[in-house]
Amino acid sequence: MLHTTRAVVLRTFRHGDNSTVLRAFTEAFGTRSYMVRSGKRGTAAPALLQPLGRVELVVTEHHSREVQQVREARIVAPYVGIPGDPRRSMLLLFAQEVFYRTLREGAPDPTLFRFVMQTLEAIDTSPALGPLPVELLLGLALHLGFLPQAPQPGEDRFDLREGCFFRGEADHAFCLDPVATAPLIRLLGATGSARQLTAPERRTTVEQLLLFFRFHVDGFGELRSPEVLHELLR
Repeated sequence: MLHTTRAVVLRTFRHGDNSTVLRAFTEAFGTRSYMVRSGKRGTAAPALLQPLGRVELVVTEHHSREVQQVREARIVAPYVGIPGDPRRSMLLLFAQEVFYRTLREGAPDPTLFRFVMQTLEAIDTSPALGPLPVELLLGLALHLGFLPQAPQPGEDRFDLREGCFFRGEADHAFCLDPVATAPLIRLLGATGSARQLTAPERRTTVEQLLLFFRFHVDGFGELRSPEVLHELLR
């Protein structure tokens, strides 16, 4: 049976001379793997298979198969600000790494899909790029269910491993001191915003949040893009 769904391309893998395996986060089915005919007579041109491309797919859906089939594909929202802009391009690479390592579940999640689409639109069009990496990570943690609760009065340290604020002495090396915790406290407050942070605070907070993700997302690992991203977003 054929279905039509919007999707975001997470990654592609060559499969022979005329086929590509497409890993995509779809609106209707969650994360799926699809076989796509590529090449001159294929279903999808190379432009359709770019990382984090926003596309519409006509697909088969058989629950017994691990890899479904793409019958038709088209771009639904071409990027206008990212091409030719190295800062936006690097930010898109950062988002691609994060989304590929976190959007693994098969169940559909319309709210999460909407967040992903809004994030990509911000990368393409927002005039203020500096806050976006922090906003991406905090928003994703919220939608995936492990965003920390705001601290109670007197809690001025944060435990990256346990994902909670606390007071007193640290029990292990993955606890932030009060100075490093202060930006997180502001971000998780009722009126918190990444736009309130200085550039050095955003850089440090991104590094801390990526370590936090490594503790709370199996197989998240180290990303390749943050160092270059920091240089571009100074």
